[in-house]
Amino acid sequence: MRAERLTFAGFRVATYAILVAATLIFGIIFVKGSGTVFQQTFPFVNTAFLTQSPETLHVFEWEGRKLELGDRAFRAFIEEKGNPTVVKETYVYSAGGIFPCIVGTVFLVVGSMSIALFVGISSAVFLNEYSRGGRLVDWVRLAILNLAGVPSIVFGLFGFGLFVLFAPVFGPVPDPGHISIPLGFTYLNFSGWGVSLMAGWFTLAFMVLPVVITASEESLKAVPKGFRDSSLALGATQWETVRTNVLPYAMPGILTSSILGIARVAGETAPIMFTAAYVVRDRLPWQVDKAVDVLFQGVMALPYHIYVVSSKIPQNDYTEHVQFGTAFVFLSVVLLIALSSVILRSRMRARYRW
Repeated sequence: MRAERLTFAGFRVATYAILVAATLIFGIIFVKGSGTVFQQTFPFVNTAFLTQSPETLHVFEWEGRKLELGDRAFRAFIEEKGNPTVVKETYVYSAGGIFPCIVGTVFLVVGSMSIALFVGISSAVFLNEYSRGGRLVDWVRLAILNLAGVPSIVFGLFGFGLFVLFAPVFGPVPDPGHISIPLGFTYLNFSGWGVSLMAGWFTLAFMVLPVVITASEESLKAVPKGFRDSSLALGATQWETVRTNVLPYAMPGILTSSILGIARVAGETAPIMFTAAYVVRDRLPWQVDKAVDVLFQGVMALPYHIYVVSSKIPQNDYTEHVQFGTAFVFLSVVLLIALSSVILRSRMRARYRW
């Protein structure tokens, strides 16, 4: 009994330690980050931080006052004053905002999770409803479990080699230096998608597939076998049975996997650093000449921006508010996307009960 009490006491202490550490981490981010995102005067939200692009901060003395201006404001100020010579200090990415990073993160999460859910649910349906077992299926399940343990940096290198450098694209002429296959009216050139949303989507989707497949398969297994038997007995095909009597009741569990996937996809830096993210991007994803170009351009992203601001530039008081403000917004974006999945899951649970 004493050993049991000591064991439970150890578990309790470990749990409390984790809660205290998480509270401290999120508390510091909330306190310091909210100071950047919110303000005391109307409209009480730092709209510039949420709607502008990152800029270099210029700090200088002018007529006895210390001025802190972003790139655009500084150039306008110098023009207005007749191009005087000023002694200034510059701090990269310490002015402006993070709007392109927010947009890029949402695009990456939504696109990659759409691919991961489609492929993952399809794989789970095949493994649970159509496969007859055997050595091959066992090997597939083992491969899925092993894939879950692969470091994210390896997925980044995989995505860089397969999607950025080698993925197929259609072109009117063969691409010198790459494999090109003539298709009569066009060529299939294996020249890669470059650093782009497409490369980032597929890399992140492959990274989160093990979570989606495993959770989806467990959700399908939880649906009572009688649902399938009754549907088949009434003359439905196997696909009709899966589509109408199995998948709807498994969706709450599948959405749980999407919540776990969102948390991982949104927070990864290494994969997008190789495949989709830029330090600075002048244009937003929809600012393109042709709609299809949206898929083949890189974006800025919140986790990569935090990485750059925190590790690639000298640290000072001006960069600190950007770091914590970006982290605060990043956690808020992930929370909103995950919360939408939680709400949808709750509604589906209420609708499909057995």
